[in-house]
Amino acid sequence: MFSPRDMDLPRGWPGRIDGERVVQLAAQTLQAFFTGGGGAREHAEYRLDEVELRPPVLNPPTIRFFGHEGTDFVFLNTASVTGPEDAVAAPRGVHYGLAIAAVVGADEGIGGFTLANAWVAPSLVGAKQRDFALSLGPTLVTELEAHDARVSVNGEFRASAPLAVDWERLRSHAAANTTLRPGDLLVVGLGRGESTLAPGDVVELDADGIGNLRNTIA
Repeated sequence: MFSPRDMDLPRGWPGRIDGERVVQLAAQTLQAFFTGGGGAREHAEYRLDEVELRPPVLNPPTIRFFGHEGTDFVFLNTASVTGPEDAVAAPRGVHYGLAIAAVVGADEGIGGFTLANAWVAPSLVGAKQRDFALSLGPTLVTELEAHDARVSVNGEFRASAPLAVDWERLRSHAAANTTLRPGDLLVVGLGRGESTLAPGDVVELDADGIGNLRNTIA
């Protein structure tokens, strides 16, 4: 999803990145693109430096968050999604949460993958620890070619984690006795920061092919 910098489009349009340009696709949302079979017509083209990238899914129907062990999930707040370069209004004592997300496409299959920062506030109780923000982006890839993801804070490397996830097992578990819809998110935590972040700190997640998910603590 993207918005031209000279237009007030908080939700943005679906687009396809081709080198240094973005091609607008004829769909209102990523969910509509998947539902339509992924064959939307192409519209206008923009230079990559003329646009702002938005979260691939701004209003997901559901978000299921799996811990690193990947045995079960909890539901996260679908209204908490933020995108690349967004400031994150975080509770005191927040930690980053390096994660990878799969977006459900058509026919309950996996439509693509993106980076996720599953922020966590250990000072809060229970589900409120993750209720305030989930950052996604910057791009969605249909095939996950990167072998690992990395995180840095204020330009200093902190950690990396392999992206070896059994997505079919998690998708099957999530789909059991229910229906997955286009735009549903399956988020897998890869590791949590151990130091407390402060307002002004910049957290960057990076993976080859997906790009750099950068957010500042507000």
